[in-house]
Amino acid sequence: MEIIDLVGKHAPITGERIAELLGISRPTIRSDLAVLVMLGHIDAKPKVGYFLGKAALEVNSPFKHIEAMKVKEVMGIPVVLRETVTVSDAVVTLFLENVGSLMIVNQQGALVGIVSRKDLLKVTLGQSAANTMPVSLVMTRHPNIVTVHPEDSVLEAARKMIHHQVDGLPVVKPATPDQEYEEVIGRITKTTMTKLLLEVALGI
Repeated sequence: MEIIDLVGKHAPITGERIAELLGISRPTIRSDLAVLVMLGHIDAKPKVGYFLGKAALEVNSPFKHIEAMKVKEVMGIPVVLRETVTVSDAVVTLFLENVGSLMIVNQQGALVGIVSRKDLLKVTLGQSAANTMPVSLVMTRHPNIVTVHPEDSVLEAARKMIHHQVDGLPVVKPATPDQEYEEVIGRITKTTMTKLLLEVALGI
């Protein structure tokens, strides 16, 4: 809302100027600006700057609905594998399930890693022995996994995907005193976001 307010008061305004007025660096707000442009709250013209978009000017804009949506309302079913499976098993699962990434869990069901198409492609190209390798050797591990919680906003999930340049995020139930690990309960992807925007735009 601070960014929208600044754009409304100073339009046209550059991203650098917005960051300066907020007292932060330009890269810090890059993903926020991208989400706001995507939702139509602000618009951008090359070499001119940002100005208010249609959604910010329309009080009853259908895109306002997205602002209140939570991850748990749109998340899909996660595709989960044990960390002991092979790279070959992971490749087969990736194609059968038609997903961009797989969540890797340990014996207790705790999230320990995530493996993407790119990870599997890099390890299998030109390596005949790659198929028998444990997937745990090629996955991205904690604490380098970006996750969201079911109560997080959809906009926060979109911001994380853009900022970290990933196609999807595991949705995890936060650890509790009774359960000391994060349990994977869903996934949210760029495809999820695209479908959501289309539905809102068409009034479905």
